[in-house]
Amino acid sequence: MTIHAAGGDGGAAQAAPVAPVAPVAPVAPVAPDAHVHDLLRLRDPRCLEWNAAAPDWAAAALAAAPWVVVRRAAALPGSIAVGVRGARRSQRAAAWVRCDQVAERLGPEALRAGARRVPAARGALPALRSLLEVERAWGVGGPARWGPGGSVGFELATGHPAVHADSDLDLVVRCAAAPPPALARDWLLALPTRAPSRIDVVLEWPQGGAALREYAGGGSYLLRSAAGAQLCPAAAGVGER
Repeated sequence: MTIHAAGGDGGAAQAAPVAPVAPVAPVAPVAPDAHVHDLLRLRDPRCLEWNAAAPDWAAAALAAAPWVVVRRAAALPGSIAVGVRGARRSQRAAAWVRCDQVAERLGPEALRAGARRVPAARGALPALRSLLEVERAWGVGGPARWGPGGSVGFELATGHPAVHADSDLDLVVRCAAAPPPALARDWLLALPTRAPSRIDVVLEWPQGGAALREYAGGGSYLLRSAAGAQLCPAAAGVGER
C-alpha cells in the first residue's frame, strides 16, 4: 500500500443507490459549525452562489444528490465556501451557500461506520474495504476523531454512488492542535500495509491541514489553510490522540 498526500477523486460507479448514513445527532444551528471536509445537504440547490457561471453539469448533479463539501477558503459573512462534485473527476466547481440554506451537516467522523451498512456489491469496492481495514487497524491507539472524505465520504453521506473501482480512500483526522510528529508516525505505521486501495490521510487542526506522511516525517511540511499553502518548520508541541 502507498500512502500519499491527501487528494480527492471522482467518478461514479453505475450501481443502485445505497442508504445514506443518518446523522449522529441533530445539529442546530447547522452551518456556523461547519469545517473543511464536512458535507452539507442543501435546502434548495438553487440557493448556491457561484464564483463563476454554474457549469452545465451542476444542475443534474445537485438534483441527484443535493450535497456539497466545505472547501478551504476565507469565509464570507453568513456564507460557507463549498465545492460541488459531478460524476467525473473533471467536474468540480466552487460556490458559496448561505448558512440558513443548510439543512444537514455530516463530518467525516460521523461516516466511518457507514461502510458496514452498504449493500454487498458496493462494500466489495476496494476503497470501502480499505475503510474497514483502517477501522480495525486504528481501533486501539489510533486517532480519536477521524473518518472518510472524498468519494467514500460522499457516498456514505448521500447514498449516491460515487466510489468506483479505482477510487482512493481519503481520510480526515481531526485534532484540537498539531499532534507531535511521533504520534502522527504511530498512526501512519498502524495503517494496513496491504490495503485494497491507496489511502490518502490529511491531518486537520484549527490552523489548517497537512498530509500525514509528510507531517509524520518530523521535518518541514506544507500546511494548507484558507490563506493558502505555506511551508512550516518541523512540528513540535503537545497534541492529542
